[in-house]
Amino acid sequence: PRLLCIRDIASFLLLTWMLFFSRLAKRTRLVFFGGLVGVAVLFSACFRFSQFSGNMMPIYEWRCAKHTLPTADGQARQPTYLPLAKLSFPQFLGPNRDCKVPGPGLATDWAAQPPEKLWRQPIGPAWSGFAIDGHRAVTQEQRDENEAVVCYDLQTGSVLWLHTDPAHYRTAIAGEGPRATPTIHNGMVYTLGATGTLNCLELTTGKPVWQRKTAEEFQFPEAFDGVGASPVNEGNLLIVMVGGQPNSTLVAFDKCTGKVAWQSAGRDTWQDKPSIGWPGEPLVRWRGNEKLASYSTPTLATIHGRRTLLSLTRQGLVSLDPKTGKVNFSRWFRARVNESVNAANPVVSGNRVFCSAAYYGVGSFLLDIAEDGKSFTEVWSTNERRKANRRLEPVLGIHWTTPILHDGHLYAFSGRDEPDAHFRCVELE
Repeated sequence: PRLLCIRDIASFLLLTWMLFFSRLAKRTRLVFFGGLVGVAVLFSACFRFSQFSGNMMPIYEWRCAKHTLPTADGQARQPTYLPLAKLSFPQFLGPNRDCKVPGPGLATDWAAQPPEKLWRQPIGPAWSGFAIDGHRAVTQEQRDENEAVVCYDLQTGSVLWLHTDPAHYRTAIAGEGPRATPTIHNGMVYTLGATGTLNCLELTTGKPVWQRKTAEEFQFPEAFDGVGASPVNEGNLLIVMVGGQPNSTLVAFDKCTGKVAWQSAGRDTWQDKPSIGWPGEPLVRWRGNEKLASYSTPTLATIHGRRTLLSLTRQGLVSLDPKTGKVNFSRWFRARVNESVNAANPVVSGNRVFCSAAYYGVGSFLLDIAEDGKSFTEVWSTNERRKANRRLEPVLGIHWTTPILHDGHLYAFSGRDEPDAHFRCVELE
């Protein structure tokens, strides 16, 4: 991207020189300028801007391009039963939300044992992953001006059912379509759209059970890149990163009825707390227009024998009682610049929790949670290490992906964008 930027600047300067300062004949310069205008008009007539890539390069598409997407035949069908479709991946990051999938090992030598393509199916634009239960694979996608929840037959790729809601989130930088991955539990599918539509649908038919318009029901400052954290289930509750002011960063809904069970975290959590890592660590002064939601899906774990909800919100890490929403403790953690996000999920190892972010060198930290669950001791952090060396680069600064914890080591992409991001293995302790 840097080389491309230099090339573009050099091209612009060369063009300026040629048109206005060169000794070429006036007629030649006019012909050249007219040719450039003609090329620009022709390009504009044939192509339209779609969005920016992750490297901030513009992406164009044909104006006449049409995307034909598969549809259901009007009636939900039973999926094909074959031994292949036994995978259970009912939520974001897998059965245990730890980026691991139990089951048979995969061949590592694809030259000797190449994977076999079973089917290929076009889908609408989105950032949502798949949740899988038995033979059903459910995802979210954008279909024209509607957000769609679509259930595919895992064996054949055919559409079993489709549910749509009128909503369309799209920006040049963040792209188009829903972000959050569905959650499947006890025959129900729970989805959260990019504009805040929360659905409960029957897994076998797609029939709506209940719906909440979180952007309308809560004081919901618009997020930078749309609503992105996936809903998680705990007992009879569905816990959602809503991001409502003043104290509805996290909201728990009854999974059967959609009624609010509790709402927590926000002004009362952060007011007068130190802004750890910021110059002078000033106390937080709540204004009431802060964005509260992040793109980090809440993590549930048993710590010191207690079920604990750990959520990396936009302001930082919050520990809560998942039954009541009562805050156990909080730890400020975010970049000083407003145009930044927290996105990686907290990672729990025993009684310790790890968090990381990429923007402007905010880095990482590891906390050891006290036995009462109400406080913590900081094991290490980028902030503390920088007190000895201000130029120290974070050992991990994770942008969007959640690291994999294996045998006491974290495996993750560190860095914000290419070419600065690298895959690293880091000792957790």
